[in-house]
Amino acid sequence: MSHTTSHDPLSNHRYTDTEPSAGDFACGWCGAVASAYPPDGGRRGHCPSCLHARHDTPSCDARMTPIAVAVPRDGDWRVIHRCVRCDALSDRPVNGDDNQLVVMRMAVRPLAQPPFPLEAFAFAVGAV
Repeated sequence: MSHTTSHDPLSNHRYTDTEPSAGDFACGWCGAVASAYPPDGGRRGHCPSCLHARHDTPSCDARMTPIAVAVPRDGDWRVIHRCVRCDALSDRPVNGDDNQLVVMRMAVRPLAQPPFPLEAFAFAVGAV
C-alpha cells in the first residue's frame, strides 16, 4: 500500500492519505496502519509502531507523545503519554504487538540518563 504524508508545523501533526480498512487506523504521526484491536484483546489506545496516541477530548484532539513506561502493582506495563497541546497525562496498556524496542528504550531511559552524575553515586556507594 502506498501513501503520502504531509506535515502541519503549527500542530506538529502528520497527515496521511492512506485509507485504512475497517477496524484499522493510520497513525497521525508515523503513518503506520494498524488494527484498532491488538491481539491481546480490547481496543488499542496508541500506535504499535511509534507509541504516539491522540488526545481524544472534545476540547483538544492533539497528539500525545509517549514519555515513560510505568509498572503498577498489578504488573501490567503501561505507556505514559503527554499531550503536546495541553500537557495532560494519560496511560494506556502496553500491547503484545507494540514496538518492543521503543518500549524498552523508554523503560531504561532513567537508568541510562540519571538526574545526577554517576560519579556521585559511585562515591556514595563506596562510603557505605
